[in-house]
Amino acid sequence: MATVLPPPSKRQKTAAAARAREQVSPPPLPVGNQRIQFTDADTGLAQGPIVTVSLADLTPANLSLLLNSLLDRHDPSERLPYRFYDPLGGEAAVAVADFSQQKLLEAIAEGRASAETTLSIPCRAEAVFRVRAITRCSAAISGHGESILSAQFSPANSSRLATGSGDKTARIWDTETGTPMHTLSGHTGWVLCVAWSPDGGLLATGGMDGTVRIWDPVAGKPLGGPLKGHGKWITSIAWEPYHVQEPGRPRLASASKDGTVRIWDVVGRKTDFALTGHKGCVSCVRWGGKGWIYTAGHDKTVKVWEAKEGKCVHTLNSHAHWVNHLALSTDFALRTAYHDHTGKKGVPETIEAKREKAKERFEAAAGVNTGGSGSNETVERLVSASDDCTMYLWSPATSTKPVTRLLGHQKQVNHVVFSPDGTLLASAGFDNLIKLWSAKDGTFLYTLKGHVGPVYQVAFSADSRLLVSGSKDTTLKVWDVRTGKLKEDLPGHKDQVFAVDWSPDGERVGSGGQDKQVRVWRH
Repeated sequence: MATVLPPPSKRQKTAAAARAREQVSPPPLPVGNQRIQFTDADTGLAQGPIVTVSLADLTPANLSLLLNSLLDRHDPSERLPYRFYDPLGGEAAVAVADFSQQKLLEAIAEGRASAETTLSIPCRAEAVFRVRAITRCSAAISGHGESILSAQFSPANSSRLATGSGDKTARIWDTETGTPMHTLSGHTGWVLCVAWSPDGGLLATGGMDGTVRIWDPVAGKPLGGPLKGHGKWITSIAWEPYHVQEPGRPRLASASKDGTVRIWDVVGRKTDFALTGHKGCVSCVRWGGKGWIYTAGHDKTVKVWEAKEGKCVHTLNSHAHWVNHLALSTDFALRTAYHDHTGKKGVPETIEAKREKAKERFEAAAGVNTGGSGSNETVERLVSASDDCTMYLWSPATSTKPVTRLLGHQKQVNHVVFSPDGTLLASAGFDNLIKLWSAKDGTFLYTLKGHVGPVYQVAFSADSRLLVSGSKDTTLKVWDVRTGKLKEDLPGHKDQVFAVDWSPDGERVGSGGQDKQVRVWRH
């Protein structure tokens, strides 16, 4: 027969309750100081002077801040991230072991290190892709006979800029030399939009003549005749993301004032299907990386379509007036596909490797918006800008209700963009203002004041630290998004600036407007 333990006595219960109430005191912080000398992990050269620091402050984060200060990098935007290595691990450990405060404290306790000796801490600056603010106009190029209405840099080579104009032509410019490369003639109306394919191998243009044309940007020649089907002018063009394309069969979507969006087989030169559902002009189209197409129209709605068969998945109703513009949190990654302008990795050699890299970059960009939950689910966020002076932030994959409403503009919101890292939103309005918002929850951050006319377009630098804006007041302005302050004022255009784009490698900004000149800006 099993022995049954007696129930605890009243005294035992009281003692157990008292122990449970006792707070466990945290381990004491190390006391004392240590002399340290930062050294380059590769060359062994000293980095800054010898300093004495508290043992409690010997953490990688504090060491990084201290080293940046010793090297006179006091501006937070100029600081470099560092990796520190085990100062007691010997040469073999330097390459593999990260800095460990616990190991160092054990060495001090054992007498292998002390405040009287100088401890050499190897460090290595991690590579950082940084874009410098543009400060000057490097080229003012004439050629167009009417206003320049759109501009976009190639994702593959930022020395090429495409522009569309009211003179019924599109042009490709060599921004290295500041000279025209090709004049693309064929449209019989204004060229309202230009869009490079994600691999940079094709250029699409849409015009007031209701046609879409595809061009070989190297030869400057049309690839076949115009793509016809729309009844009115083309308002927006979006290419199918590279990682979801069928190999050798790129597609694009064109939105039109006729109320439809057409999906084109570029190689077969035919319409795959048309998206019909809007009751007025379709003002903007975006093609997402998860197989959805997003459209906005003058019927006050945003529609979400399934890209394979063209079925309407959701209709997002919240705006009280025309929806002017859409932006996706993954726009930058989808635009540049497998191209890596940080210099860390080259271009993959095979098509399969390119598709895989493009998918990885898309998933990394979409993953920013998971809120750090650790989930593997990729979530594209969408923002819509309207004539009702508001914007809405959406997460269409999870809900048809907006995440939040963004209020603050006093007039129509004309243009909105996500930062490449997916953390910020910038909106441009006819109230002469630019506003910055948190892309996670729509929290208002800054109002960027400086323009004295409506702001038509804005563009982030590739490192998400800077923003450029073009306005009716004839100027471009560069803003520091960390502080919300004006960094550079760039006069030069002789009339209003309709189009502006920052190259993916961060080297140049291209702009155009009513003065018919393309201007290229550099740092």
